[in-house]
Amino acid sequence: MNRRKFINGIMALGGVGVSTGIYAWHIEPFWLEFVKLKMQIENLPNNLIGSTIMQISDIHIGNRFDRKYIIDAFNDAKKFNPDFVVYTGDFVSYESAEQFEQLQEVFENPVLGKYGTIGILGNHDYGLNWSQNDVADKIVEILADNGIEMLRNSQKQISGLNFIGLDDYWATNFNPQKVMDHIDTNLANVVLCHNPDVADEPVWNNYNGWILSGHTHGGQCKPPFLDPPILPVKNKNYTSGKIKLEDGRNLYINRALGHLWQVRFNMRPEITVFELDKV
Repeated sequence: MNRRKFINGIMALGGVGVSTGIYAWHIEPFWLEFVKLKMQIENLPNNLIGSTIMQISDIHIGNRFDRKYIIDAFNDAKKFNPDFVVYTGDFVSYESAEQFEQLQEVFENPVLGKYGTIGILGNHDYGLNWSQNDVADKIVEILADNGIEMLRNSQKQISGLNFIGLDDYWATNFNPQKVMDHIDTNLANVVLCHNPDVADEPVWNNYNGWILSGHTHGGQCKPPFLDPPILPVKNKNYTSGKIKLEDGRNLYINRALGHLWQVRFNMRPEITVFELDKV
């Protein structure tokens, strides 16, 4: 290879690197995908066949990216007119009380379900070191004032569906037995659980339905044909998407609407729309 060809090759590689960096920083973090899936639920009332649950997860409102993106995403999501909406944690990337004002601004126009709207907390909603209960309580207050019913190791029946919400695995209020010990298997149940690692804990009391999670962001960056290099879970099989567990449960891990840092590659942000059916 002569000198000119070598220099041209280096310049071409440099151009690809710059283009990839621009894409991962400025394009993919805001290239939202609406993922549509079927969800079969035991004991689903006939009148709910064909109805929808929209899952929004890991919004991460804060100072690390422009929250107008979240507001625009909410406006797009409303066009689906979902019957139920569930938010599966990490509403903020907490640094200071400024995030309360930002959260209020975004949730002045929330995505709400026609029948009901449920939320659970994630680790970031507990502030620094996932240990600030006053931060979590304030976030719950803001969300409740804007139409989101927050479940903290509790359950709520809405129009024929029973939502079971677990508090965050890493934070101070994780107590799944408080609600899982009282599951009524005759109901159409759906569990909301921010961190998918909880699927491996001995807390499920023979539950065999759907678990909707988030937390991983799918790793945010995934090299083609390889696993994500960074996943904040013990079980590295828990990346994103639908995972059929051995005992019959279906785990779904949402790739997140927001992001901790403004960079994504091969792992677009997601809002999920489930169409309900009977088993």
